[in-house]
Amino acid sequence: MIDRIADGRISKILDIMNEYSRHCLTILVYRIYRKIENQRVIALMFNLFIFWGIPEHIRSDDSLEFMSKAVRKWLDRLGVKTLFIEPGSSWENGYIESFNGKLRDELLNREIFTTLEEAKVLIEQWRREYNQVRPHSALRYRPPAPGAILIMT
Repeated sequence: MIDRIADGRISKILDIMNEYSRHCLTILVYRIYRKIENQRVIALMFNLFIFWGIPEHIRSDDSLEFMSKAVRKWLDRLGVKTLFIEPGSSWENGYIESFNGKLRDELLNREIFTTLEEAKVLIEQWRREYNQVRPHSALRYRPPAPGAILIMT
């Protein structure tokens, strides 16, 4: 997903989520003029795999982050299948499209980020609220994060 900082510079948002639980595992915010390095994507996924386990497959669009030979080779060595969404076929990954729409409606369209660091902090706060507080209709109005505490009134 693409967004702009107040000074007009473009940033890119890479979000990774568990399709089954709707839990957003991480969101990486970075400058678009700086191509995200293969090793940074591998390190990010390595940390997620250590914490959450190695998935059977990863579904993604045809973005450079997951199309690179180095990332695909690394995933192949781990036995992780890659499922790519056809360009222009966003309905093939409705969970992430829904998530991205909520992120845009609830945060990105309402905030003007003055710096990339501010964007990172506010997006991470929103991600935590999304996972731990925000009710999800598909989950019987519970938040997706394991151990999320619901306060009953």
